[in-house]
Amino acid sequence: MSHHNSSVKSILFALLANLGIAITKTVAAVITGSGAMLAESIHSFADCGNQGLLFLGLNASKKEPTPDHPLGYGKAIFFWSFIVALILFSMGGLFSIYEGVHKLSSHEGLTSPYIAIVVLSVSMLLEGASLWGCITQINKVKHGESLWKWFRNSRQSELVVVLGEDIAALLGLAFALISVILSMVTGNPVFDAIGSIGIGVLLVIISFFLAAKIKGLLIGQSVDLEVREEISKFLEAQPEVNKLLNLITLQLGAQIMVAVKVKMEKVDSVDQLIQNINRCEAALKKQNQAIKWIFFEPDVE
Repeated sequence: MSHHNSSVKSILFALLANLGIAITKTVAAVITGSGAMLAESIHSFADCGNQGLLFLGLNASKKEPTPDHPLGYGKAIFFWSFIVALILFSMGGLFSIYEGVHKLSSHEGLTSPYIAIVVLSVSMLLEGASLWGCITQINKVKHGESLWKWFRNSRQSELVVVLGEDIAALLGLAFALISVILSMVTGNPVFDAIGSIGIGVLLVIISFFLAAKIKGLLIGQSVDLEVREEISKFLEAQPEVNKLLNLITLQLGAQIMVAVKVKMEKVDSVDQLIQNINRCEAALKKQNQAIKWIFFEPDVE
């Protein structure tokens, strides 16, 4: 539940920040004629839509299992996170590159560049606040890991996407601000077009990183190594278990499926064996409340 709350708060912070920024940047882009500013406004509106899709994914992942989907809909959040990465690539990255290339050949120069500078500066502060909010929520679930290690190991695709979007937005704003200042100082509008292209390339690169990360989860990835070791040690410590023979885990959104093969301690009857297995399953679910399905197979070596 804490993981879910962290995701919702991070997405909400990003949505509110991006909506305000998108409206402000659109007005500034119309006034100034800045291609980089227009690219940034499109990027912010796309981010708003992305946050909506992440909310949709979180809601879909909470649907109860059905005969057609016996393990539930938890992986729906992975699907929608992957869609967000594609949108970031297409609507954000490719459009920005197109706008920059178009402005290289047909740029009429900037009007009211100081407005663009003020808007971009304020937007950077708001995006910085959104990034800070996201990192604050990540700190609640990363258990002392570095941010990079958490990114590589995390199974929370929605938090990974929000982090990537916030970093892309902050760097994109810096690109746009530098390009507008260079255009104003030099009097050469080509810097504004180059800034738009730079923003597009940045978004494309980050979207590829996000898509590659989420692809593993979408295909079917185990829980992270730390959680797997906790499950393994917990089972081996149970008095009913003689030896853990095999352990398979699968991350299904916020939920986990566990399949184990164990050598159980000898008992006098089949009924006693079943009771011991049921006790192990109940204890494991209590120890890790994210575990929803356990397939327990007793065996011999």
